[in-house]
Amino acid sequence: MKFKPFKAIPAWIAAGVIGVVCLARWLQLDFFERLERMTYDMRARQALKFAAPVASNLGFVFIEEASVRTVWNGSLGYSFGLLWPRQVYGRLVQELNDQGARAIAFDIIFGELRPDHPPVQMADGRMAESDVFFGRQMRRAGKVLLAMTEEALPPQLFATNALALGDIATDADQPDGILRRVRAFRVYRHWHPAFRQAAADPDLGIDLRQARVEARQIILPRQEGDEVKEIKVPLDKDGNFDLADFGGENLPTGLPRKAKPFTAERVWDLGIVLAAQELKLDLAKADVDLPHGRITLRGPGGLKRIIPVDEYGYFYIDWYLPPDDPRLTREPIQNLLAQHLRRLQWRTNELSNLWRGKLAVVGSGAVVGNNLTDRGATPLGKDTLLASKHWNVANSIITGRFVRRAPLALDLALIAGLGALAALLTWQLRVLQASAWVALSALAYIAFGVGLYVETRYWVPLVLPVLGAMLTTHVSLVTWRVVFEQTEQRRVKSVFSRIVSPKIVQELLQCEALGLGGARREVTVLFADVRGFTEFTDASQERVADLVRQQNLSGAAAEACFDQQARETLAAVNLYLGLVADIIIKQDGTLDKFIGDCVMAFWGAPTPNPKHAVACVRAAVELQRAIAQLNQQRALENERRALENRARASAGLPAKPLSPILLLGSGINTGMATVGLMGSQAEQQNYTVFGREVNLASRLESASGRGRIFIGETTYGQLVRDDPALAASCVPLPARDLKGFRTAVKAYEVCWRPPGMPRQETGLSTGLIPGPGLQPGLVETAS
Repeated sequence: MKFKPFKAIPAWIAAGVIGVVCLARWLQLDFFERLERMTYDMRARQALKFAAPVASNLGFVFIEEASVRTVWNGSLGYSFGLLWPRQVYGRLVQELNDQGARAIAFDIIFGELRPDHPPVQMADGRMAESDVFFGRQMRRAGKVLLAMTEEALPPQLFATNALALGDIATDADQPDGILRRVRAFRVYRHWHPAFRQAAADPDLGIDLRQARVEARQIILPRQEGDEVKEIKVPLDKDGNFDLADFGGENLPTGLPRKAKPFTAERVWDLGIVLAAQELKLDLAKADVDLPHGRITLRGPGGLKRIIPVDEYGYFYIDWYLPPDDPRLTREPIQNLLAQHLRRLQWRTNELSNLWRGKLAVVGSGAVVGNNLTDRGATPLGKDTLLASKHWNVANSIITGRFVRRAPLALDLALIAGLGALAALLTWQLRVLQASAWVALSALAYIAFGVGLYVETRYWVPLVLPVLGAMLTTHVSLVTWRVVFEQTEQRRVKSVFSRIVSPKIVQELLQCEALGLGGARREVTVLFADVRGFTEFTDASQERVADLVRQQNLSGAAAEACFDQQARETLAAVNLYLGLVADIIIKQDGTLDKFIGDCVMAFWGAPTPNPKHAVACVRAAVELQRAIAQLNQQRALENERRALENRARASAGLPAKPLSPILLLGSGINTGMATVGLMGSQAEQQNYTVFGREVNLASRLESASGRGRIFIGETTYGQLVRDDPALAASCVPLPARDLKGFRTAVKAYEVCWRPPGMPRQETGLSTGLIPGPGLQPGLVETAS
């Protein structure tokens, strides 16, 4: 591809569009972020169709409608309604532990104790509270992970007997409400009992979740009617508060007077805690580096997992394992409860074991009718079981495969690069071709982005590079090109519509670059001069002058006679020159100019023509034959007028003038010349050629005489190459000195007359009127 230089305006347009798109990425405008997240959803769904590493020991114990009916119908040895007592979950823990599950993660909130639930009869016959039974089973198993949120903390009985707590809070992206990210950890405050006691007092109206820690004080907002007031609790230099500020008589006994207002605890996401049990990761020693966007977890043997996070600790979930994935171990809770019953009954032959070494997530899988149902929108669909986020997060930690979003610098580089590519294609190619290539490039980049995510979970942007940089740049430049090219086409038409054929004009309008400013081209130049015009003009003027004298005309009458003679003269020359011009344009030549009664034309520019010499010579032959045919018609007309003039003379009337018989002398030469627009940029320009080879064509025309075609040696050489038959009709001429040339010039004459065509003479009727400037040996004589 031959590249054409960028002009300033389109370059600035492209740079401006790219700059605006980069600014939109830097500002992270919500509209474009929403569109980009939609492309992430699409990629997440596409990734489900391709194989990827998966942890083989993930499982889901689900509660469904059948579970509720089974626990209710008494087939398990007990009958409970919709709100199950904790002993049911204690039996589940016991069964999973007996099967050898590695970890048991509850996606169920146990936010308070329920002493009203039915007790459990132990093996020794004693009765245990349902909550206590659940706590004992958790302590016995030593592998239970409990869910918590800021609003629902497990009571101490559960928190102390569970292996660990896991955060299950969800933060769906707004405004579409789709869960794409999860926070790696949250920092929870465990408030001093004095603060909890104050918050429990309805008269104070304190919400500890709204508390603010400032320099040397804690601000506790409280609601009083429609107003929000603040309680300020002072802190000492060590960050301790004085319990006396809360009223000593109401404080629990045995508490020291100075104490920390709260202790902070980092609670990790439940999926991370679940994976940590598999890999034995030390979450307490995690290296949290939010400014650099990473959290490093370490395990035994140099094991390391680096979670890519944003400045707030969020990372994207790799939604690769939907709830119905066959690689996920699945079993309804009633099956495990039934097996627990068989185990207690020593029916060992009926036992199965699906959960040895498995990481079990316990949660709701029901669609309707279960108050435990937790469903919502994810990249996989509008109604996805949200418990699936836990094993997907665990799968990412175990396999070390995380969704990584490209950094800002790479986003900007992609925007700039693809925008520049679109600008280059739009500028270098025709509009339709450019549109096709830009569309193909955009599709290729989209395919690359989707494929890269599927293979590596690396997320490169699609919206701003494609819609913003590529398409907007392309549309902007196409719009500018339409305006610019319409202006350019009008200019081309104004310059060439009268000097070249319509076919050439259309070719010019389709050219990417015309090069009208000046260039060297090989062209073939034709000069064609109407011979006998000067003699005809002189004779015509003498005839009118005689008429004025004979009729003694003066003033307006005499002026009218001379004007009539001028019109007749102009009509005669226009007849010949018009015929010449029409044939030149018909033969796809470029009509340069009229120099008096001489016509200048050339072939090979502005559109290239590899056989320009042949085209020019053929046009010259057609010119001579057309002039000969015209002269034959005028000669017949003159014969009729001669007869008419005899009759007019007998009647005493003045004779009508005879039509002049004019011939054409032609000179042709081929060579390198300077081609371009000449003239005033603001007023008028002419597309022309000039140079030594052009001058030689003019000299050959001067030497050609009447009714003859002289061509230069280079022109003849190209005829030999491209049209041997036409070259065979050429006759070499003796070398002659021509004005302006130091050495003798060799030329050829093209014999254009068909067999039997007589040579014609010039003049008003008969006889040869010799023309000036003819060189000896090169002048055609009448026969």
